[in-house]
Amino acid sequence: MLGSAKSLVDALTIAAVNTARLTKAANDNGFDLDLGRENDWLVFGSSQTKMRIWLSDTVEPRFVAAASRTDVLSALDGHGKAWSSALPDGAVGAYRLVDIASLHGLLRRAFQLSRTLPDALLDVYKRETENLPRSTEAERVVVQRVGQDVFRSGLLVFWDGRCAITGLDMPEVLRASHIKPWADCPSDAERLDVFNGLLLAPNLDAVFDAGFITIADDGAVCVSPDVPARARSHLGIDVPLKVEGLDRSHERYLAWHRVNVFRGRWNGEA
Repeated sequence: MLGSAKSLVDALTIAAVNTARLTKAANDNGFDLDLGRENDWLVFGSSQTKMRIWLSDTVEPRFVAAASRTDVLSALDGHGKAWSSALPDGAVGAYRLVDIASLHGLLRRAFQLSRTLPDALLDVYKRETENLPRSTEAERVVVQRVGQDVFRSGLLVFWDGRCAITGLDMPEVLRASHIKPWADCPSDAERLDVFNGLLLAPNLDAVFDAGFITIADDGAVCVSPDVPARARSHLGIDVPLKVEGLDRSHERYLAWHRVNVFRGRWNGEA
């Protein structure tokens, strides 16, 4: 009898510790609203995004994270192994993770994506500019600056405050670089599409905007033959470079840049 009681106490203690670990992982990564429990799942929301997540540690590998948004789950590909078993009501998919560090990483990325996909930046822009006049050129410039500030804020979130190519983590100096420039976009939806942008170090932003480099769909950076050999080292483009973390949704903008901005004939190779 004493052994059974001790086993029960031990099991309850482990369950309480695991619940605390999952709750901390959710809270630390933006999902700060505790929505209770649904069977084996702990449910969390966020005061900054409408996405909901469900966490469980009752399966092997150790953790499962489910979410309510298909677009976010698709963009999380590679952060865990897809989970194909029964899901809680409201969840559209899930990933399995082998340790708590992986869970933290997935939740952080899910939170970032939920704040920028698919039209989150456009919605913010509309709210912030709906009462601004647009009659004069000066007024339209003010509206554009608001949009560019919203876009930059979104890219800082999406790229985690790091240069998409070098990993430089000084947000104060990083540039929000449109792949397809603001003036060439036919709609605000394109202008404020987070996939139409890269967060870049100043030197890379300058050469990218000028067409001296472009980017392949796999992220490889291609340097234009118009860049003199002596200048490549000064610009930091004399070694192989690559963008990590591209999504399929970047591809149509990158294709546009290669055709319309890049100073060189694109042959499909970086």
